[in-house]
Amino acid sequence: MNQSERSRPGTETFLRKLHERPHLPLGKWLRAPAHVHYKAFRMSDPPTQRSASRSEFQSLLGHFKVPAEATHLRENFGYGVKESENGDRLILIWQAHTEYYNYQLWHVPSQANSAPTFGPLTFPDYTFPVEPLGSVVCRLDILLTTGMLPARSELRGLMPGPVLYGSRIFNEQIGVVTSFTPDDQGRERYWVSVGSSQGDPSRLKDIVDAVVRIETYYHLLLMQKPLFSAAIDQAYKFEQVHLKQREIITSHIAHADSQTLQRWLNTLTQDLLKTNRMAGTLHFELSASLPYDKIVHTTLASVAEHPMDSYRPISDYVLGGITGVAEGYQQLLRRIDTLRGGFEGIIAIIRTRIDLILEGQNLALLQSVDKTTKSQVLLQHTVEGLSVIVIAYYLAGLSGYVFKGLQEMGWLKNANIASAVFVPIAIGLAFGITTFSKKYLHKRLAGEPPMAKADKPEP
Repeated sequence: MNQSERSRPGTETFLRKLHERPHLPLGKWLRAPAHVHYKAFRMSDPPTQRSASRSEFQSLLGHFKVPAEATHLRENFGYGVKESENGDRLILIWQAHTEYYNYQLWHVPSQANSAPTFGPLTFPDYTFPVEPLGSVVCRLDILLTTGMLPARSELRGLMPGPVLYGSRIFNEQIGVVTSFTPDDQGRERYWVSVGSSQGDPSRLKDIVDAVVRIETYYHLLLMQKPLFSAAIDQAYKFEQVHLKQREIITSHIAHADSQTLQRWLNTLTQDLLKTNRMAGTLHFELSASLPYDKIVHTTLASVAEHPMDSYRPISDYVLGGITGVAEGYQQLLRRIDTLRGGFEGIIAIIRTRIDLILEGQNLALLQSVDKTTKSQVLLQHTVEGLSVIVIAYYLAGLSGYVFKGLQEMGWLKNANIASAVFVPIAIGLAFGITTFSKKYLHKRLAGEPPMAKADKPEP
């Protein structure tokens, strides 16, 4: 079996997962009217809390005693359907994303029951028993109804806030109205009219998904504004400090001593560390702003929004709140990176200056050593010359005794003349002895093996 055949099963599994749509079976359970509660929570530790949210959803299914045959659970998505004795239906939908997870809780009343209203879900014995993980991103209260939208005056009494926003989405029959203002339970209210005919029930899920996607990423973008505002002020202070430091260093670096340079280097290094910490935090928190902004704009474009009489378009509020936000976040990140580069550049200049000072000190030390070495060489030559004279003196003295002895024995006629003649010979002998000894010592020292090799045992 070759490599491609071995990898084919894994590839086929991956392709099947790409084309699977686990949301589609939900269509057979949905209808209007319906009441939907949506909750989204931002995870502080997504790798850990994502699996914990799955366990949380399983405990929710157990609390409502959802039968296994009406349950579908995957790694990042799941739903369960519970029907009560009076025919009402409760649909629990959970989904985990990169940074957050959410619940869609659908109450679909039976045909015999009255239409739902804003507020708590009226499914029999309904409670939400779990304490969700992370911080709240947004909460929505969505009514899906058939027929025409209620009159503006009626909606004005049902929705808090000073302004109503409304648009037609997907087609001319579907109308959406909201005020973007949380009620007493912290939920933003949406009234969605799907028209006289529901058509494809799965379209109900598309409508709700579009609304919650816009709201969730809108809030995720704006949740970072407090951090952004604080970072703007901090970046401004760092920039002012950096400008002052750069002016001082530029004007004094030419004649600064090593202690001053070291003090500057320590201060700038501390500022660089603070800037790096701030940059790391901001990149972690704000790096996803551009994709989130893109998701909001893409979703608004996909719903094919059309204005409705007497209502301001929904996109006016959404785009008015996020326009320029993501770009502002990115501009701040670029400012921080520029500031960090400025600190690194000044630190590099100071280190170069310190290296030049050290090189100058090393050069002066080498010159001093060279001068000392020359003096030692001159002294050595002087000593060698004196050694020749001393050796010649002693040789001439010893030869004088020999010549006097030979004169007494009658073998030499005049000892003084012989001693005088021997003086140059003694000098030559002394020079030869000195030269031979120096060459012999150099040869021995050059030919002597290193201590480590001499001590190494033979194999």
